[in-house]
Amino acid sequence: MLTIWIITKRELRSFFDSLLAYFMIIAFLVFTGLFTWIIGRHVFMMREASLQSFFVVAYWALFIFIPALSMKLIAEERANGTLELILSKPVSDLQLVIGKFLSVLLLVVLSLVLTLPYYITVASIGPIDHGATITGYLGLIFMSAAYISIGIFASSITNNQIVSFLLALFIGIFFHLIFGITARYFPGIVGNTLNYLSLSTHYDSITRGVVDSKDLVYFLSLVAVGLFGAEMVIAKRNLTN
Repeated sequence: MLTIWIITKRELRSFFDSLLAYFMIIAFLVFTGLFTWIIGRHVFMMREASLQSFFVVAYWALFIFIPALSMKLIAEERANGTLELILSKPVSDLQLVIGKFLSVLLLVVLSLVLTLPYYITVASIGPIDHGATITGYLGLIFMSAAYISIGIFASSITNNQIVSFLLALFIGIFFHLIFGITARYFPGIVGNTLNYLSLSTHYDSITRGVVDSKDLVYFLSLVAVGLFGAEMVIAKRNLTN
C-alpha cells in the first residue's frame, strides 16, 4: 500500500508541477459554473433549488477532461523510457497502475470538492434534496473512476499521448452514448444487455437518489477490467522487450 501511495503522490506532483492540474481544475470550475448559474437551463431558469444542471454539465465535462488527464499516465513513461526504470524497482505492474489511477481520481475528487459552494449556495436559496445531491456527487465519482480506468488502458497501448486521448474517447463514447442509443432499437436480451452496458443508465439511476447494488457492481467491474487490461498490456510488453 505504501508503494501505491508513493506512486500516487509522484503523479499528483507531476500534474501540479506541469500546471496541468491547475488548468483542468480552473477549466472545470469555469465550465460547470457558467452552465450552472448563467448559461442554458441554469439554476435560476429552473426556479428550483436543485443542482441537476450542474450534474448534467459535469457529466459531459469529465467525459472530455478525464482522457486529457489520463492520456500521459503510461504513454509518457514509455515514450521517455522511464517505465522500465520504474518497474526495475520493487514495484509490480498492478501497483503502478493503481497508483496512477488513484492520482487522477484524487484530482477529480478535489475538483468536485471545490464545487461544494454551488451546493451550499443552492441550499440557501430554497429546500434542496440533499440525498439526491449526495448521490449525484457519488455518481460523478463512480463515472470518473470508470473513465480513468479506460484512460489508463488506452495509455498503456500506445506511446503517443494524442492517440491515447483519442482512443480513450473512442472507447468511452460507446459507454457514454452508443450502447444507450442502440439499446432502443433491439428488443429482448440484446436490448437489455446494451442498456446494462450503457454507463448513462447506471449514472442516471444513482443521481435519482438510489444507490443500487447492480450499479455499484457495474462501475466496479468496469474499473477492474480497465485496470486489469492495462496491467496485462504492460506485463506483455515487458516480456517482449
